[in-house]
Amino acid sequence: MDKRYRILTVDDEPVNIHLIKSALREEYDILSSLSGHDAIDLLEKHKPDLILLDVVMPDITGFEVCKIIKADERFADIPVIFLTAMGTNDAELQGLELGGIDYIAKPVKIALLKLRIRNHLALKEQRDLLKQKNEDLEAALTRIKRLEGIILICSYCKKIRDDKSTWNRLEQYIADHSEAVFSHGMCPECAVEQMKVIDNMFAKKC
Repeated sequence: MDKRYRILTVDDEPVNIHLIKSALREEYDILSSLSGHDAIDLLEKHKPDLILLDVVMPDITGFEVCKIIKADERFADIPVIFLTAMGTNDAELQGLELGGIDYIAKPVKIALLKLRIRNHLALKEQRDLLKQKNEDLEAALTRIKRLEGIILICSYCKKIRDDKSTWNRLEQYIADHSEAVFSHGMCPECAVEQMKVIDNMFAKKC
């Protein structure tokens, strides 16, 4: 991963924020928040690549914050890792059901946290790449579809009539309806015919 990722860590205990920052700031850009509402505001201003989210907070719980994040299509694909002292199976299940990608109990083992973060960011990178490829494919298919259907073309000059009943050269029509770039050449048949024309011209001069 060559990109320097941005991580948002959310915890109402400043000592926990300091611990995370100290452990991760060499590898990542770290944003921090002491409350759930402030975290949502930061999300709007600085879309992070991953969120480390405490569960038990006074204003709004981490579960509620996660629910808000996953309900917004702008942020729904951001991985959320819960870091919490609530180490019960029910709490972990709830966090994962709400869309969290991982659940780590406190006290956090820094080596384990770094490994989890690295793995989840690698997965996100692959998902983002696949998403971009799908978007590029859909855009290409959309461009191709623009040339589907019946196209009226002149039998003699090969001009094409568009939907405004204007006759256009074939190259111009394709250029207007696709992203194709033209490079002129000569097919073998035309090359032979052109050579015959040149030979006849020389023959007449002789």
